[in-house]
Amino acid sequence: MFPTINNIFAQHILDSRGNPTVEATLELSDGTHASASVPSGASTGDREAVELRDKSKAWNKKGVSDAINNIHQHIAPSLKGMSPFNIALIDQTMIELDNTHNKSKLGANAILAVSLANIHIGAKYNKQQLFEYIYEYINDSERISKIIMPIPMMNILNGGSHADNNVDIQEFMIMPTGFSCYSDALKAGAEIFHSLKNILKSNNYSTTIGDEGGFAPSLKSNEEAIELILEAIVKANYKPKKQILLALDVAASELYDSVNQTYKLTSENKKLSSTELIEYYETLCKQYPIISIEDGLDQNDWKHWKILNKLLGDKVQIVGDDLTVTNTKLLNKAINNDSINAILIKLNQIGTFTETLNAIRLAQKNNLGVIISHRSGETEDTTIADLAVATQAGQIKTGSLCRTDRTAKYNQLLRIENYLQNKANYADERYFGCGKKEKKHLKNIIKN
Repeated sequence: MFPTINNIFAQHILDSRGNPTVEATLELSDGTHASASVPSGASTGDREAVELRDKSKAWNKKGVSDAINNIHQHIAPSLKGMSPFNIALIDQTMIELDNTHNKSKLGANAILAVSLANIHIGAKYNKQQLFEYIYEYINDSERISKIIMPIPMMNILNGGSHADNNVDIQEFMIMPTGFSCYSDALKAGAEIFHSLKNILKSNNYSTTIGDEGGFAPSLKSNEEAIELILEAIVKANYKPKKQILLALDVAASELYDSVNQTYKLTSENKKLSSTELIEYYETLCKQYPIISIEDGLDQNDWKHWKILNKLLGDKVQIVGDDLTVTNTKLLNKAINNDSINAILIKLNQIGTFTETLNAIRLAQKNNLGVIISHRSGETEDTTIADLAVATQAGQIKTGSLCRTDRTAKYNQLLRIENYLQNKANYADERYFGCGKKEKKHLKNIIKN
């Protein structure tokens, strides 16, 4: 007889910014127990599920006691006696218990912590790796024959709301695409990261780091940031474009002045219209080996998202994050509007494991690129590494090559690759949202 949920415990732990977040632990009737914790974002979309924070002055008004109490007083009593293997029913029970469109009653942080702890406990009971458990759940117990290791988006230079500097673009990332295995790609990323540090030092720039572990110097312009990264790639003995591509997270909603309908680029002393900003991206993409632009426009600028995707989407990933917030309703709108060709997937934007899978399914069914992502306020929890492998997303975004909260995910991917041995394949350009229409991009791997 299979065990059932016996109890659920919750507590606060610290995230990578030193703020409290929720950790939940499930205990089964046979004594098996497992835990999961949830991250927190800095630049968040207007339509994200609500992260419940206390109204008291404790923890600088960022406490999570209310979310923890909701787990103990409402979620735990409702889930006791249920099977942990009925993942969809567990999540649906919590969604109905909350009964709001954005999980504002119980808190997405409370619901997600329990939702993720539940998949961890299923894997632990089955004596499986988490990615194996998720893979077999998605594919109706189909055993793994070959599996895709994701290309990492490595954030090595920070600006915007992730750093205390004058750089406008929030993240400058490298993507090690020209390698035959994940471990070689990770090695290249780490070497380039250290190469960039040496270059910044030699130019008397600060080598302090931002929220996600990338360097955060004040620079003359956004283009100087790109030039420094290209120099670091070459000095680390790698080839831009052939082995290493660049990716940008602009977080344009943070730059947008809704009154004047312009985007302010402080480092370049410019105020640009949506059309002018798109032209700015076009210039950058012609000049540099950029493969991906995330949140290139404000989250409500639907008209110009379509124009951006039409102009650059055949060569560059146009990635929705704040625009779509891992929400299938918004993703459907973006697909119908032809606004994007790739989506960033963040578990805490929607608040349950099941709803996250639904967004991934919808994106892959429509041949969009899928990027499993961390948040700027992270924990040591490595669920997203297993999720990226299990769903064969082909891309993962999990920060820089320092800070344990970031390297924990990279290290988990190393363990998975070693565990899989010759069953592990490294993703290629077919997993990007741009390029050939005939991408084979998992259409048959994740079932409807």
